[in-house]
Amino acid sequence: MAAVKGERRPARHWGTALAVLVIGAFMSVLDSSIVNIAIPTLKHVFGATTLQVQWVVTIYMLVLGVVVPATSYLADRFGPRRVYVMALMVFTVGSGLSGLAWSLPMMVVFRVFQATGGGLIMPVTMIMVYRMVPRERIGTAMGFWGLAIIVAPALGPTLGGYLVQYVDWRLIFYINVPIGILGVLLTYPLVPEFPAVKTPPFDTVGFLLMASGLFGLLLGFSEGETWGWSSEAIVLVLTASLFLLAMAIAWELATPHPLLNLRVFRFAAFTLSNIILSIAMVALFAGIFYIPLFLQSVDGYGALTTGLIMAPSALTSAFLMPLAGRLYDRIGPRPLAIFGMTVLAYTTWLLHNITVATPPREILFWLMLRGVGIGAAMMPVTTGGMAVIPAEMLGAASALSNIIRQVAAAFGLAILTAVLEIRAGIHAAFMAAAYTPVSAPNLKLWGQLTAILQRTGLPAGQAHRVVATTLFGEISRQAFVMGLDDTFVVTTAIGAVSVLLAFFLRRHRASGPSPTGAAAG
Repeated sequence: MAAVKGERRPARHWGTALAVLVIGAFMSVLDSSIVNIAIPTLKHVFGATTLQVQWVVTIYMLVLGVVVPATSYLADRFGPRRVYVMALMVFTVGSGLSGLAWSLPMMVVFRVFQATGGGLIMPVTMIMVYRMVPRERIGTAMGFWGLAIIVAPALGPTLGGYLVQYVDWRLIFYINVPIGILGVLLTYPLVPEFPAVKTPPFDTVGFLLMASGLFGLLLGFSEGETWGWSSEAIVLVLTASLFLLAMAIAWELATPHPLLNLRVFRFAAFTLSNIILSIAMVALFAGIFYIPLFLQSVDGYGALTTGLIMAPSALTSAFLMPLAGRLYDRIGPRPLAIFGMTVLAYTTWLLHNITVATPPREILFWLMLRGVGIGAAMMPVTTGGMAVIPAEMLGAASALSNIIRQVAAAFGLAILTAVLEIRAGIHAAFMAAAYTPVSAPNLKLWGQLTAILQRTGLPAGQAHRVVATTLFGEISRQAFVMGLDDTFVVTTAIGAVSVLLAFFLRRHRASGPSPTGAAAG
């Protein structure tokens, strides 16, 4: 019998196949965060600036956004299992080459190659999960699959910090090679094959418009702080990318054979799910990005210690996500989403109480509570949205979900970083005005501190400069923390919106043929 496009083929031993797919998914997400910790080392090794080395991280994210739109077409054209194997092989080879890199330009080239495979892994594994898992167990399956999205970014700094500090920075790439080879070898005997189907011609125009728009949008969000948000380059990049994306949407809706079927957004549950996930990604990455920045810049902890403080949150999410998946199969997404998003918003509010004197154990506890909220909500919301998508539209829905998550995380961090900079500047100006040496209350204090330093042999002018530098350094430190607190207040308000939207989630049965019928077909 001819293959039906997007048909569901529930696998008898889908749990084993799922475990194999999680290997690849975890690796691809892990590599987007594990390299961050090695930036200072790469600067020293290649004799480059921070801005130059940052491209090792940035280019990976940009290429991910470019290749994801092609996932649906490739999965239909060649079969999702074959695409997964090829993507995993490209990712593995790219990892090995990145570890061998002898210069920074070659490192960037190899990272492009690595990301070409890594960008396809997440959406194609989601496609296979929805096709091979029985509908009544999809929540449990997605709970395990989601471990890659939530746990990998948090564990990346811990693993990377250990390898860079105690072994060799090249191992952050080499570690992928044996795991990738193992994943390829296990895929053929353990992951079921879904046949390729006859596909229309590749939508070249749609791909070029979508890929160019996403590349520019992610580039603008990632480099806005470095280049300046009001700089001519950023304004042009963001304007051009938005124009290209608008053209891509118009083209995809008009062409008879679109690369990405945007009509999946006519399913209200899918649209609502992605809105909630976008908000949740902003709150999630606010913690993943800013808390390590605080621990290292303000408290002075090393990379490994910072990673160890962050790890319990990821482990908490890892423990709860499979449990949340099982509960989803019984009660649907709404109760879990409301509970999880409420906890996430509340714990984000707790983080606004951070001061320079906050003990790490208190931060660790708050982060673990955040792990509870993230573990309870993320995958039920994702699964609830995908459950209404017909089987033949799973590829487009999977690709769009991954694109939305990437853009939401990048956009959220860009906006929150702007808030942090603005509020920290305001606090610094206010405190500096109150502590100038010419103000009457502080004149005596400045004189006393200068006199103490002069007794050590410093000239009066140098002693005065030391006092000024120390004081204003402390002002900058305090202003940064106060700006960070304001940023978490804004993030809490954003998270509260997701709590309200979660009340509108409903339970849906997955679309497509029944397991029995699909298996027979």
